[in-house]
Amino acid sequence: MRDTDLVPLPRLLVEPIVRAALLEDLGRAGDVTTDAIVPVSARMNAVIAARQDGVISGVDAAIIAFELIDPAVRVTVERGDGSRVAPGDVVVRLSGPARAIITAERVALNLLCRMSGVATATASLVDAARPHGKARIVCTRKTTPGLRALEKHAVRAGGGSNHRFGLDDAVLIKDNHVAVAGGIVPAITRARAYAGHLVKIEVEVDTLAQLEEALSVGADAVLLDNMNPEQLTRAVAMIGGRAISEASGRITRETVGAVAASGVDLISCGWITHSAPIIDLGLDDA
Repeated sequence: MRDTDLVPLPRLLVEPIVRAALLEDLGRAGDVTTDAIVPVSARMNAVIAARQDGVISGVDAAIIAFELIDPAVRVTVERGDGSRVAPGDVVVRLSGPARAIITAERVALNLLCRMSGVATATASLVDAARPHGKARIVCTRKTTPGLRALEKHAVRAGGGSNHRFGLDDAVLIKDNHVAVAGGIVPAITRARAYAGHLVKIEVEVDTLAQLEEALSVGADAVLLDNMNPEQLTRAVAMIGGRAISEASGRITRETVGAVAASGVDLISCGWITHSAPIIDLGLDDA
């Protein structure tokens, strides 16, 4: 069962990540403990179940981990990505060779618990912001190296949206770019001359004066960095729909409502990927 609005990642993107994790875990000799103790003929039935409330993500990665160890493992998904779970809810049922299930368990759970943590953190902000405005919660490039595709997907599973996937899909002019360029206007002017006609240009601003400069040369989006709710409200009024407004900087569950109430279009937050606590999920014999 899967949230039908959530498009799964192509297996082509997920499998190399899982394969690398399994290779790291198996090392040079494989699972010597399981191979020594568990007979080749042994079979088992197991479940992966939630041990706390959360939002699930990473199910496909977990499935691939078991399948790569042994395609004979049969998997039934009970709670797909985007599903909210409570303690005791079964996420996945497994049956097949015991050796394969036990060997793949840790990699499968590492990825599933990690991505479910990202989804749950995202959902906490989405839920807190929703009553106060239209703002969408978006992630950043502050992702775990090698896991960006999975973590960005987990943000979507939690009800959020994605910012840039990398340095090559949009122009985001930050304070260091502005310093080197000699100001916001020359930075945007150079970016406009360089970028293709489909590439959006966003610029980070710290003050309302900088915002006015960015608007004067037609920035597509403005990142309102570390502004308080009063400043954000004034900034949104200044923008007047001429650009997409994004609030960023030290956003928490406690502050996100006030930020959303300012009327911004987007609220970006790095901690939902770089510091989200895992969700406790465990594999138990069934």
